[in-house]
Amino acid sequence: MSEGRRSDTVEGVLSGLSGAEPDPYLVAQGWERRFVADRQRAVEVADLYRQSGFEVRLEVVRSDDLPDGCTDCRLVELLGLATVYTRRTAPSP
Repeated sequence: MSEGRRSDTVEGVLSGLSGAEPDPYLVAQGWERRFVADRQRAVEVADLYRQSGFEVRLEVVRSDDLPDGCTDCRLVELLGLATVYTRRTAPSP
């Protein structure tokens, strides 16, 4: 696969995930879904959120998290994408 084709495919998968619903269980616990990124980028961003006073949770994106009819689901597994969730850290008493 050419680099241009690979980039288009990755962007297509990420754009499909951008409209995905956040995990309702996590939302009920006060977590906010921020975005989806490759694992390395997610870890980097998680550190920045922590430095800004947030709790951070990274959830691995599974193929069943993708919209119906996804033609590039295998790519999601190969790229090791993660969803970044944050919530404000409770202030210390």
